[in-house]
Amino acid sequence: MSNILVTYFSASGVTKGIAQKIANDNGYDIFEIVPEEIYTPADLDWTDKNSRSTLEMNDKSFRPPIVETVDVSAYDTIVIGFPVWWYTAPTIINTFIESVDLSGKTIKAFCTSGGSGIDKCVSDLSSTYPELNFDKGLRLTGRESSDKIKEWIGE
Repeated sequence: MSNILVTYFSASGVTKGIAQKIANDNGYDIFEIVPEEIYTPADLDWTDKNSRSTLEMNDKSFRPPIVETVDVSAYDTIVIGFPVWWYTAPTIINTFIESVDLSGKTIKAFCTSGGSGIDKCVSDLSSTYPELNFDKGLRLTGRESSDKIKEWIGE
């Protein structure tokens, strides 16, 4: 077991592929954040003001239930990956953060996005959880080298 855990939420498979590449290429452990109710394409329709994802993102206090959590006590660094929704992390990331004890951990967030960056995501998470140690985030495309990932993670 490494002292780095890659966690991720992926609604369409893009973030999952990148998280698996990071974990596999570098020998890190991995954990998928799975919602109790899987998102359908209709749920993810950002142009529909009544889609599930739109309603969730408009209610910053909503925490989508997740299937399970993970014991993070043995890890020093927790990598959290997610797609950008409405210029920030999906609320299911809050569900995960609130389900584990991340105190004393270094948290490295990465996002997948067609155009939005990671800075607002990390800023929003840092503001919501000021007691946690969020480090510099990274927007990933899946084409980054293992060396670039290791450098970002700090190995």
